[in-house]
Amino acid sequence: MKPLDVLGVRVEMPTNKPIVLLKESGGRRYLPIWVGAAEATAIAYAQQGVQPPRPLTHDLFASTITALGRSLTQVQISALQDSYFRATLVFDDGTEVDARASDAIALALRTATEVVTTEDLLEQAGVTLADEEGGEEQADELERFREFLDQVTPEDFEGHEDEGPHESV
Repeated sequence: MKPLDVLGVRVEMPTNKPIVLLKESGGRRYLPIWVGAAEATAIAYAQQGVQPPRPLTHDLFASTITALGRSLTQVQISALQDSYFRATLVFDDGTEVDARASDAIALALRTATEVVTTEDLLEQAGVTLADEEGGEEQADELERFREFLDQVTPEDFEGHEDEGPHESV
């Protein structure tokens, strides 16, 4: 399994659909996943350390895991089926639970759990934006994305459709 870093969320133009961008740790490939607005907000909240007045669903689930004496040991972005990313939640007792990738990522951020994927999935759905030795246009695009991530807030995702083309219900 290949570890992934959660870089952040953005709104893809011109479709105005939220996207979460994962990057292969120590590698050059990125895994973009279109998500719903609620999930994008949950991911952005977790990354920015925002504490809502009442717990979000992902906060409740993280608290429930702890209250039951369990821990989440790994989130696997496990498959791309019919244009939808699937994930698997792996618990400390070996239990595995199927999940939407966006929900799994939001939960992983709240529980400081490693996010991983397979080499096959990176080959199938990963993209390379720029390498360190060239690709000036791609490097500019990546820099614009990083600047966006520095300025994005959860409110930027309000009012968008709930599901994007790569997020299962």
